[in-house]
Amino acid sequence: MTITDQRSSRVASSSFTFTPAQLGGGRDKTQLIAYADRFGGSLAELSQLLRDDLDGVFDGVHILPFFTPFDGADAGFDPADHTQVDERLGSWRDVKELSRTHHVMADMIVNHVSHTNPAFRDVVENGEDSEYADMFLTFSAVFPDGASEEELATIYRPRPGMPFTHYRWGDKTRLVWTTFTPQQIDINVATGAGRQYLENVLDALASGGVTQVRLDAVGYAVKTPGTSSFMTPQTYEFIDSLAERARERGMSVLVEIHSHYENQVEVAKRVDQVYDFALPPLLLHAIHSDDIAPLTKWLELRPLNAVTVLDTHDGIGIVDIGGDGAKPGLVTDEQLSALVESIHDASDGASRKATGWAASNVDIYQVNCTFVDACGSSKAYALARAVQVFTPGVAQVYYAGLLGAHCDLELLERTGVGRDINRPYFTAEQVRARLRDELVADQVELLRLRRTHPAFDGSCTITADPEAASLAIEWRQGEDVCTLTANFAEKSYAISHS
Repeated sequence: MTITDQRSSRVASSSFTFTPAQLGGGRDKTQLIAYADRFGGSLAELSQLLRDDLDGVFDGVHILPFFTPFDGADAGFDPADHTQVDERLGSWRDVKELSRTHHVMADMIVNHVSHTNPAFRDVVENGEDSEYADMFLTFSAVFPDGASEEELATIYRPRPGMPFTHYRWGDKTRLVWTTFTPQQIDINVATGAGRQYLENVLDALASGGVTQVRLDAVGYAVKTPGTSSFMTPQTYEFIDSLAERARERGMSVLVEIHSHYENQVEVAKRVDQVYDFALPPLLLHAIHSDDIAPLTKWLELRPLNAVTVLDTHDGIGIVDIGGDGAKPGLVTDEQLSALVESIHDASDGASRKATGWAASNVDIYQVNCTFVDACGSSKAYALARAVQVFTPGVAQVYYAGLLGAHCDLELLERTGVGRDINRPYFTAEQVRARLRDELVADQVELLRLRRTHPAFDGSCTITADPEAASLAIEWRQGEDVCTLTANFAEKSYAISHS
């Protein structure tokens, strides 16, 4: 793999410190994120792995959609019944049992349901006579007087084409709003039926032992004529209201948004936590170009109430560090294009097969690849993981990354779904076998250090030397010190601690 020098204009060394008051602290320092069916096979197996084989490693776990069905058109993100656990994985009793030892996060899929949802099937059958007719969003509900070409072109959608699908509506045919796929039917959150649906989901999660909700696709939930219908002022008001209703039930709120980095900073002021989706591509940029200037800039201005990630169940976000119209990004357009090509090269072309038009679930803002392969080597991957774990926030680790998984080209070929390249299946026995791998064992010990060393309850000082492409992150509380020194030119790191 050949990487050209893509360094930003030279930046002097810098150092900045975050105090314990700024960092805030929280219940969790480390979290696992996993599908129950792909990490063990069931909720009971997932619990056993966390309590036995990974004892003392994770404070919490984000269980990816386990609702009915967990294996729909979008790997559970299209529930037919969002209030029930798919019996093939277990029951709410299993979720509540796991919550005794680990904080449990679950997805609240705000924007849509499956086309097999019983309420929507009733609307298809009975049209306006259905008691659920107001629960689902149609073109005319947003544009009662029609829409101009300009208004339609303004709508933001993460996939090509218009967000509408023809569906039977009793004895008529209606244009139903489908932001993501034709099988995912958007909810009308402005109506009583839509609001009651969301209330029912919140009640089910809270009673099932969930203590944190991840608001999935909430940025698309509010449609406002004449706007992009994505992260508008009306969206922010809706997030405020939904977050408050979750907190009333004792649950904190994490918002999932892929967007310009300034949106993440703004949303962070309104909710308990946001994802730091800019960190992964900036780490990859630093690895492939030896340029840490954009990473350094972000580490200084990023929200501190963040959940940090490398890989996730989705692709590697690109829009999170790019520009947006007149708003410059954290990297230039040329650097962003070079980064995407670097990932394709590092993965020996595997990511190219799973990204964009090559895959069935096309996203305009993500590259589908395991993070190990995106880095190009286990050494570079270990460096990226170390920086993530030392970065302020909750260190959330995706099961495929924890297990050092490579791109699953066989699964991709079988399903034709781009994201499946990074959604492998592991039985409990296979997980235990992978835990003996050196790369995996090193990650486990790193996470155990992050979770247990008292220095991580203190202040954090980050010192960057762009000329040497090196970064130091020091945590200190009294006499307790824990320091990471990372060198992106050499793809190496060292940790020292009291």
